[in-house]
Amino acid sequence: MAKAAAARSATPRTAAPPAPNRERPEEPRRFEGSKDELLEFYRQMLLIRRFEEKAGQLYGLGLIGGFCHLYIGQEAVAVGLQSALEPGKDSVVTGYRDHGHMLAYGIDPKIIMAELTGRGAGISRGKGGSMHMFSVEHKFYGGHGIVGAQVSIGTGLGFKHKYAEDGGLALVYFGDGAANQGQVYESFNMAELWKLPVIFVIENNQYAMGTSVNRASAEDQLYRRGESFRIPGLQVDGMDVLAVRGAAETAREWVKSGKGPILLELKTYRYRGHSMSDPAKYRSREEVQSVRDKSDPIDHLARELEGLGIKEDQLKALDKDIRKIVADAAAFAEESPEPDAKELYTDVLVDTY
Repeated sequence: MAKAAAARSATPRTAAPPAPNRERPEEPRRFEGSKDELLEFYRQMLLIRRFEEKAGQLYGLGLIGGFCHLYIGQEAVAVGLQSALEPGKDSVVTGYRDHGHMLAYGIDPKIIMAELTGRGAGISRGKGGSMHMFSVEHKFYGGHGIVGAQVSIGTGLGFKHKYAEDGGLALVYFGDGAANQGQVYESFNMAELWKLPVIFVIENNQYAMGTSVNRASAEDQLYRRGESFRIPGLQVDGMDVLAVRGAAETAREWVKSGKGPILLELKTYRYRGHSMSDPAKYRSREEVQSVRDKSDPIDHLARELEGLGIKEDQLKALDKDIRKIVADAAAFAEESPEPDAKELYTDVLVDTY
């Protein structure tokens, strides 16, 4: 037997045939929307920016407890992607930096702010807080605190859409840090095997929790991470809402045509620390200010709008309206009562026992 095994091991193997050329999506084109569409993108991004600034203030005053991860700087990602979805049909799931995604899906700022402050009027009745907001009605499935856990959940949402033949897709966000988690690749494998309608989105804000992607990832071109599973990837300027929207349309067309999942790497940047408790000493103030000066997504779109004839006074008036919406949301949250004590026993089991 030993001789036979040795003979087999010595037998030269026939080289495997080369893999066939894999179909790839076309390179996305920058979205060319109407003036009204661009104004709506601007309004949504500004709402997220002002909302998050107010959330930071309320956290500093002790009105928001626990962890709080702000989305300032990344607004173009959620607005550009989710503006291409069909609310009520397509599902969204993300990690714990989730306020902006809910606002981009048109959810009332008042009930989001009430949730941040732990009030009974919040979207999760004050029990989810900043990291665990959820709305079945809006097909927004969290807000998840475990790094990368939402990727498996989002793959399940994609399976649900395909099984039910409801025409929907799942948009699954995760960060550059979560891109190194094992469950991400298990999910990639299943999603491609079953040709699930899933758009996987890596929000690469460069620093994960506090370590640069170049130091933490052997392959720092994250859009390539799906290649071994035959999932095509696209790298997108996540600071340009029109580039993001164009990529969203390309990705949507790909998954809707039954070709399976697609991976988008959105190169973006967060201006604040990982959370409100993070002093962000791993990067310089000069670096952050340089990005704000050169690449801010709101300022970038403002220049586009000025080229279309929108005056600075119009944008200032819009900012004033947005600030009032946010102030009203904060006042609503502060005036709302905390949850009743009996809420400790709800939402634990499906039925009441």
